[in-house]
Amino acid sequence: MTERQWLVLASRNAGKTGELRELLKDFPIEIKNLDDFGPIPPVEEDGTTFDENAYKKAAFTAKVLGLPTLADDSGLKVDALGGLPGVHSARYAGPNASDTDNSAKLWREMKGKTNRTATFVCVISIAVPSGMALTYEGRCEGLIAEAPAGENGFGYDPLFYYPPLNRTFAQLSLEEKNQVSHRGKAMAQLKEEFNQALTWIRQKL
Repeated sequence: MTERQWLVLASRNAGKTGELRELLKDFPIEIKNLDDFGPIPPVEEDGTTFDENAYKKAAFTAKVLGLPTLADDSGLKVDALGGLPGVHSARYAGPNASDTDNSAKLWREMKGKTNRTATFVCVISIAVPSGMALTYEGRCEGLIAEAPAGENGFGYDPLFYYPPLNRTFAQLSLEEKNQVSHRGKAMAQLKEEFNQALTWIRQKL
């Protein structure tokens, strides 16, 4: 029987942990998250790109715990705002802003703008304790809606209109969203290449 490899998710988010466990359930891997360990210093997400922040979280946690670690960083880039909120998506309206606060600020900033194009981006980084890492990226193109719509999802989903399905992300079911979203695409890429990733992890430990 193949020995199961531990992989740490650099998060305390139970939903995200469950999602990753479901995605990788057919592989000889055991997913842990930060709640499975003692106190760990927080990582300051001060990178200028999603790639930098995902790598920083993964590499720092892998080094502290001595275990391979997966982290992701994602956000919304709006063309009319010069790429904002970008890496500041989770704190666009301030350090302790809620999803509602951030969406309200974005909606105000977009008032009267004719260029509504926007892109959701997700970068996944898997790092080993030595600092080396693998990277996976997913993108989804859409438009900022004139008004929020839908009750599902989180974050900017009510404002992100996806033309091929003629609905916002918040109007899609979870299954529909996972088929087309930035995170869904990055995760699909990870799953498709996970056997190679697992081989790489074991070689680097």
